Amino acid sequence: MSRNDRLSSLEETLLQLLSIHPEKKIHQNELQETLEMYSKKEYKRLQKALTSLSNKQRVRIHQGWVRLNRDHSVMEGRIEFNQRGTGFVIVEGLDEDLRVHASDAGLALAGDRVAVKVLKSKKQARNPKAKVVDVLERGSSFYVGTLRKTESDTYLIESDRKSANVDFFVKKEDLNGAQEGEKVTFNLENWVHRQALPQAKILSRLGKSGTNDANMLSILAENGLIADFPSQVEAEADAIPLTIEQSVIDQRIDFRNKTVFTIDPVDAKDFDDALSIEELENGHLRLGVHIADVTHYVQSGSALDEEAHKRATSIYLVDRVIPMLPERLSNGVCSLRPKEDKLCYSCFMEVNLKAELVRYEIKETVIHSDHRFTYEQAQEILDGNDHFLSKEVNLVGELAKKLLKKRFKEGAIDFDTPEPRFVLNDKGEPEKVILKKRLFAHRLIEECMLLANRTVAEHVQHLRDQTKKDAFPFFYRIHDRPDEKKLADVLEQVRPLGISFQMEELAKPASINQLLERVKGTPMEYIVNGLTLRAMAKAVYSPDNLGHFGLGFHHYAHFTSPIRRYPDVIVHRLLKAYAQNKKIYELNQLRKEGEHCSMREKVAVDAERDSIKLKQVEYLSKHVGEEFSGVISGVMERGIFVTLDDVFCEGMIRVGDLKGDYFHYEPRSHALIGRRSGARYQLGDAITVKVDAVNPEKRQIDFVPVGRNKSTRS
Repeated sequence: MSRNDRLSSLEETLLQLLSIHPEKKIHQNELQETLEMYSKKEYKRLQKALTSLSNKQRVRIHQGWVRLNRDHSVMEGRIEFNQRGTGFVIVEGLDEDLRVHASDAGLALAGDRVAVKVLKSKKQARNPKAKVVDVLERGSSFYVGTLRKTESDTYLIESDRKSANVDFFVKKEDLNGAQEGEKVTFNLENWVHRQALPQAKILSRLGKSGTNDANMLSILAENGLIADFPSQVEAEADAIPLTIEQSVIDQRIDFRNKTVFTIDPVDAKDFDDALSIEELENGHLRLGVHIADVTHYVQSGSALDEEAHKRATSIYLVDRVIPMLPERLSNGVCSLRPKEDKLCYSCFMEVNLKAELVRYEIKETVIHSDHRFTYEQAQEILDGNDHFLSKEVNLVGELAKKLLKKRFKEGAIDFDTPEPRFVLNDKGEPEKVILKKRLFAHRLIEECMLLANRTVAEHVQHLRDQTKKDAFPFFYRIHDRPDEKKLADVLEQVRPLGISFQMEELAKPASINQLLERVKGTPMEYIVNGLTLRAMAKAVYSPDNLGHFGLGFHHYAHFTSPIRRYPDVIVHRLLKAYAQNKKIYELNQLRKEGEHCSMREKVAVDAERDSIKLKQVEYLSKHVGEEFSGVISGVMERGIFVTLDDVFCEGMIRVGDLKGDYFHYEPRSHALIGRRSGARYQLGDAITVKVDAVNPEKRQIDFVPVGRNKSTRS
């Protein structure tokens, strides 16, 4: 990052001093005395810092008096750019984003936190215009792109779609061995003017552009992620022994003589949860949810912990996992592999015949898993196949059915969106797209994990109710009620499909479930599920408990996946501390942790979606010119989006490719309508398209229509 692109430490200090009394003005002599900057050299530094802050419109200076700039036309926010180079600044608390023309973007790059001045306009624009006056913080510490050599023997980096909004030049001495046509990561060395290219220095080589490894590593880099762990972190992980000392076992409940098993995906290696179940004399069931005790090995403040905190989550791309913890821990020491002694943090729950929680215990344990099931193997037992653990698996299955029924009765929402899965060849190329099959075995595990997560949250709530709530701050997974404006938009979009609800009804979980049920098994299922999901608030982490609307829980936390989620690590530490009546986090600390973990989760989701989109593009690149049936999944002024029926790939038909008429957008019916013919392209309509072009670099798919579209509506 260039020195010109950030506040100096002295500028930061001055802003902090001025913010103590933001409405007052302070003479620069007082600032000089407070900071003890008496020498001629120090005085010059002070003057330079004040001038810089004035130029950035952060302060006002008049006759030696300095005060914070309280101009409400200057705002701070995060800037993003569209493909045409127009910037949009997202300001917290502002309903509409601020629009920044490319010529007014200054030295801002995509993702930067910027200060902008709102420009006065005679017309009331939908997105008010603004001008960047300062870059407060770079959005990324490095960027990704493809190295190109020009005819004049100089080097340029073409930035990837999501990484940066401009291209960069590279001096030959800063190539770091990179070759023309390679994907590279690089940092910003210097940038003096918007009309000049910024200067870059190459950090690492990702491989030849277009190869699977280069594409996947690029997706990580675009999202500010790195696969490899620092050497110090790997060294700490390698030093952890695989065997457990007897002194550690002696301090725990020894559960090794009890029947325990795991159920996971066929390709999983990081087993962080296991189950046990017992029938009690009173007819109740005692369910044990045993979770890998990551916090025993990952000590707070260690290099391992700092790296796990930085990553905050494992990332599951189409062809690989980028773990939160090094492989020795995630797949070895902590993983609850069969026939091995493992340390756990266990939640034992006694449940009655109505699936109601009667009592519980949360204890540190040591277990010895008897068997590892895949979901498919567990489902075979649930379907009647015999196994030496048939009784246990079926007991959990019956309990899960009751828990599921009870949860929906109490107000949970049943989102069950189909997900595409790719069959890859040895080169990582997609040969086939299939839908992930949703088995009851998946539901079984989900219900057990939900019950444990809910139980630990309610456990801490009991502690909070018995004392001052501030004494036991907790780290919840919260999900607020849906945004009414977004729900109203969903209503508008589904009404032409023959689906109607009253607004006050749709805001209830039962009505949302009814809507989802009405489109289940139809071509509209994928679309309506997506629209409704986007209308929902995003689930986040916070110490301020709002409950979980989607699950219908008043108290909920993430406890069951500490190998792959840092919030679960925080929850484990809190539970252990509170068991000893200790306090390890302040409320504001947990608020910051919530913001960090929620943001890292979003980054991970974006990377995972990017990898799916890339494979969809790669798959259709082998089918250019071929026809597919699909459903119109989105309509806008510049064209329509179509989701293909069998492969769930989404592409766009541009309005210019709708031949034979002039089509205009009708927002009320969410349709493109031919001005002369009256032909309609509307959300939910079936359509046959031809794959016209694909762009793996931009991850774009272009379709053209074939024949006439048909309505899927009844």
